[in-house]
Amino acid sequence: MARLRNSRYIYGALLAAGMALATTAAEAKKPVPAGPPIQMSDSFRAAAQAADTAIKAGDASTAQGQISGLMPASDFEVYVAAGLRFELAVLKGDRQAQRAALNDMFKSASVPKGDMPRLRYTAGYLSYVVGNNDDAVAQLDYAKTLGYDPIEATMLRADIQLRRNKPKEARVFVQQALERQRAAGQSIPASWYDRAISMAYQAGDWTELGALYRERLTHYNSAGEWRSALANYLTAPGIDAQVQLDLYRLQAANGAMASERDYQAYAQLAEKTGYSAEAKAIVEAGRTAGKLTPTQAATVQVMKSATPKAAKEIAGLPAAVKKAAAAKDGSAALSAGDVYFSLGQYPQAAEQYRLALSKGGVDQGRANARLGVALARSGDLAGAKAALAQVTSGNWANVAGFWSVWVDQQSRKTAAAPSVPSAG
Repeated sequence: MARLRNSRYIYGALLAAGMALATTAAEAKKPVPAGPPIQMSDSFRAAAQAADTAIKAGDASTAQGQISGLMPASDFEVYVAAGLRFELAVLKGDRQAQRAALNDMFKSASVPKGDMPRLRYTAGYLSYVVGNNDDAVAQLDYAKTLGYDPIEATMLRADIQLRRNKPKEARVFVQQALERQRAAGQSIPASWYDRAISMAYQAGDWTELGALYRERLTHYNSAGEWRSALANYLTAPGIDAQVQLDLYRLQAANGAMASERDYQAYAQLAEKTGYSAEAKAIVEAGRTAGKLTPTQAATVQVMKSATPKAAKEIAGLPAAVKKAAAAKDGSAALSAGDVYFSLGQYPQAAEQYRLALSKGGVDQGRANARLGVALARSGDLAGAKAALAQVTSGNWANVAGFWSVWVDQQSRKTAAAPSVPSAG
């Protein structure tokens, strides 16, 4: 109904002009320089005006009676009668009748040329609604040849292709619609992102899926939105445990740990990847949040295993740092940085990641991604952005991309925060 909300203006100008002319039929036959001749008899004008008044008042029964008695004798009266039938159908929510009324309007030479492109688009939309896909495409094409091709028409074409079970073709139209919206500098509705994301998921295009989620999160960034995006992206094939871990860490950083499954999966992954203190901390956080209970078998097992290991992990850090400093490559420094990172000691982690990168012999994507996150969590948002920008390929690029969105959000929060005047 929203697409037709202003439909009264489709033919309202000429109708109003016809109502306002002198009351005699002879005067009504005078030519109007700006458009087709407005010819309405006194009786037709009176009945049409009564129908129009009833429609405006929401009185469908009276309007129906007046419209049923109309006997058009001129081309303009044919146009007006069809327009009134369209308005009545809009009032009644009858899409079939709306589409039929437009067909009757198209038979008239009195349709203003300026209205015809939009009318053809409206006809295409209505044909889609009533299930006539072929006519919908024909009308959209007609409107486009007349210069009317709104972005909504592109999305409508995508819907039609989906109905025809042609997801590849539909996806192209959705991509075009998003690109047109970006080029126009207009915000993209969340539902459009969701459509594109669903299609990328079905196509197994995880690169585009990640990019779409990140773009969506720059505009729609509640904790729930973050949880949905990360949970879905975590199902991508071939993501190693370290990458998964950093996505869970991002979920936690956004306050998006919403269920028993979230805490349990994160804790088990941290334990699996060798970060026992982090696993223990996540279980404790889940219990504090009321999402985990002390009697759950899975997390009881995590705590039993992680607690003694966590103590050894922390006690071994000084020796790990010495080993990293003396090592020929950066592998030991990367490992030490990862332990500091898992403990939430981000400045120390950043120092070790820088050392690892300077010595070389490490996964540059992983080291730069975690350096960027460590800097961000330390408050160095500009440094974080620069480090994350160094990660340009593979799954770590997606990790860096998601964290970059988070960094941008923190930067906006910092910029918006009121400054505190200095004392004195």
